[in-house]
Amino acid sequence: MKSDEIKKGIARTAHRGLLYATGVSKKNIDRPFIGIASSFTDLIPGHIGMRDLERQIEKGIHSGGGQAFIFGVPAVCDGIAMGHSGMQYSLPSRDLIADCVETVAAAHQLDGLVLLSNCDKITPGMLIGALRLNIPAIIVTAGPMLQGESQCEKLTMIKGGFEAVGRYRSGEITAERLEELEEECCPSAGACQGLYTANTMACLTEVLGMSLPFCATASAVSSKKRRIAFDSGMRIVDLVKEDIKPSDIINRDSLRNAIICDLALGGSTNSFLHILAIANALKQLNGDDKDIVLLEDFEELSNKIHQIVKLDPSAPPVMTDFHNAGGINGLLKRLYGVVPELKNTTGVSGYSIKELSQNAWLNEDFIKPFNNPITDKPGLAVLYGNVAPGGSVIKISGVDSSCYEFEGVARPFDSEEDAMSALENDKIKEGDVIVIRYEGPRGAPGMREMLAPTSLLVGKGLGTKAALITDGRFSGGTRGICVGHICPEAADGGNIALIKDGDKIRIDINKREIILMVSEEELAERRKNLKPFTPKCRHGYLSKYIKNVQDASHGAIV
Repeated sequence: MKSDEIKKGIARTAHRGLLYATGVSKKNIDRPFIGIASSFTDLIPGHIGMRDLERQIEKGIHSGGGQAFIFGVPAVCDGIAMGHSGMQYSLPSRDLIADCVETVAAAHQLDGLVLLSNCDKITPGMLIGALRLNIPAIIVTAGPMLQGESQCEKLTMIKGGFEAVGRYRSGEITAERLEELEEECCPSAGACQGLYTANTMACLTEVLGMSLPFCATASAVSSKKRRIAFDSGMRIVDLVKEDIKPSDIINRDSLRNAIICDLALGGSTNSFLHILAIANALKQLNGDDKDIVLLEDFEELSNKIHQIVKLDPSAPPVMTDFHNAGGINGLLKRLYGVVPELKNTTGVSGYSIKELSQNAWLNEDFIKPFNNPITDKPGLAVLYGNVAPGGSVIKISGVDSSCYEFEGVARPFDSEEDAMSALENDKIKEGDVIVIRYEGPRGAPGMREMLAPTSLLVGKGLGTKAALITDGRFSGGTRGICVGHICPEAADGGNIALIKDGDKIRIDINKREIILMVSEEELAERRKNLKPFTPKCRHGYLSKYIKNVQDASHGAIV
């Protein structure tokens, strides 16, 4: 075992003494050492229930014949960090989490890991860390929150929070009703209810094969989630004994399977960043110059995959409804054997996708047949054009079909705060295209999410009448005509930096295009007057991030 390095032989007498000091018994010293990397914190609703899940995982490890050790990793709540400087730290935290997992597990020579995660950047950060270490690992995502309700109105964090602000500002609801909604929209522990980034990444982790069946969709407050946690603790000991590592599970086929399911579900656009970053971690592990998965894989598959499930924020159903309709296994049942690109990979459960899909039950009305989909469009797409020669992304599932072709007048802003001020003061009108720039990986820094302005647009009734484009990114809760991840970003001199007030912009989802209707000659003239970008942070973690981060088309990896 890997842990023999710290516990075997005369030379390790002091090491064993320190281990005994932690409470490890002499009987257990020879068992596999399993780390439980927990992102528990009192700050985040998705993580407040993790103390109980830690106990269940620990029980499972000890029942399976291992010795458990819990250690902590940082976590950021994107909802609480939204709309202010705190969001600069959200995406960078992904790589910080990977560093923490790698550091603790490697320093203590752990034999295996159970990675207890839930929210947006924590899950991909833990997957990246697991690949760097390449020791047996299993992910437990803590599960979605229950749906809120007030006066028979079904609520989510987006509808009862961010979008409710727009409804209040437009005069649709009173201040008293707004207060009622904010108190009732998040009624339990768990990741926010819809198919936002946290739940998207939980679903994709299950598709990848790195978590047990139904882990992604079982409610955070359910007994099923506790049983999955226990079973994951049991299973990790088997994975150590069988020497099944993340590199045996995560490969090009399983990553493309995740992309296919992402497109069929209409998940968060942030998944593009995270899948590319996970693929890069695998590439580094393999020591190969060849990329495992590229943005072109998303583009290729998006032209082949139909959306067959539609969840909040694009439709009323939430994650618990998806769970009751069959969850990921039900989705796989609809896709396997019908979509030739979906390959028969095997995950930590020991079951293949073929076996999981064959044994699955699903609600036939909820998870549509692939040949009779909700729409023949994918849930997500890549757009190219002179605004985004390096690519951009849009959540088609959140766009009304009447808006698949949209042309409007540019209203450029050099920060999210400036755009919010214009929205709050009714300076954005029907037919406008809000351009929020200098919010990319380097520019923000940290590629801030634009949930506040997109939600305000919808709340003010402009969701189908105005558009928003940015070199930043969006929450999985975003809906409307919103294009993000524009590459190159403004801080790198991308054409988005050259857009002027009054320019015409055309967004064509059918043609996968985003076009600034300005001549190349005019853009060349404007570029001559473009001032060099001055980094916004000159010290601390973010200054290091600015120097090392790559663009969004490469997953904003560092």
